Amino acid sequence: MTDVARPRGLTWGKRTFLAFALVVAVSVSSAALVALIVGPPLFHEHLLELDRPQGTAEMAHIEQAFFDAGVRSLGAGLAVALALATVLVWWETRRLRRPLDELTSAARRLGSGDYQARVPIGTAGPEFDAVGEAFNSMAGRLDATEENRRRLLSDVAHELRTPLSTLTAELEAIGDGLIPWDHESHDLLVQQAARLQRIANDLNDVSHAEEGRFQLDRRPVPVAELVHQAVATFRPRYAAKGVELTADSERCVVVADPQRVGQIMENLLENALRHTPAGGMVKVDAQSARGEVTISVTDTGDGLTGDQLDRVFDRFYRTDTSRARDVGGSGIGLTISRSLAQAHGGSLTATSPGPGRGSTFILVLPSPA
Repeated sequence: MTDVARPRGLTWGKRTFLAFALVVAVSVSSAALVALIVGPPLFHEHLLELDRPQGTAEMAHIEQAFFDAGVRSLGAGLAVALALATVLVWWETRRLRRPLDELTSAARRLGSGDYQARVPIGTAGPEFDAVGEAFNSMAGRLDATEENRRRLLSDVAHELRTPLSTLTAELEAIGDGLIPWDHESHDLLVQQAARLQRIANDLNDVSHAEEGRFQLDRRPVPVAELVHQAVATFRPRYAAKGVELTADSERCVVVADPQRVGQIMENLLENALRHTPAGGMVKVDAQSARGEVTISVTDTGDGLTGDQLDRVFDRFYRTDTSRARDVGGSGIGLTISRSLAQAHGGSLTATSPGPGRGSTFILVLPSPA
């Protein structure tokens, strides 16, 4: 990597010190010059008020004594003032340079890949603190982005490993003549290829979700219409599994993209169906209060532990790792749903009384003022 060219000449600290020193020197010189110009004539006027004869040796000696005493005392005082001012300027310059050095060091660490680099806050004035807080905020966002990138690479590698291994083993077995090329082999290869395609589509969706690049067509929509469409779509599948699906919706309206909210509802109902055994029940309930609409999906299925509640919205996370991907889902439906809810200015949360006691997913969306 090419080193950044540094500007030649004096550093900021040296320039600041020299500027302060020049101001002090000019101030001291001006004070001395004014004292020498104003002091003797003023003293001479005071002597004349005493009605002493002018031009005598006594008067000349008095004026010379005043001049000598004034010059010496003023010179000593100004020299001491100049020395003290120089020391104070040096100390202040060093104090101001310290946060800049810390910021430079942290920026270099950040540029070299150390995303934990931070600058201390409260060691300088409010202006430096504001710059430090902005830098720390930027570093925190970069650290989070890098962590998401590492996790995404790990998740992608994990998700791709199984279908690729299956395809490789199947093709090698066919090539070596260990198994025949028949309808069963063809179906297996097609299934794994479709699985890879779904993973690619999932990755694209989760990328849009985490970067907030959803295009929303917001407009007032009756909540009952959204709930009815989602329930009608899933009712046959629920009936086939033997799970009861009910819905109850108040007369209320949300400002939202109906397609995207429908996507959230589909993910929630799909998740509830997957984790509710035959004979169970899933209820969708929509209510309006205080300028927002709450849509809850409650099931009597597997339930969630405390750890699972903390991670249920993480991408590629599946509560039951023993399930196959094709059966257990991709693990990003809830991730995308929460991002969609946040893009609408709402939220998506989950609660559960414990394993085997069902769970509730609560979608909150804004309603018209």
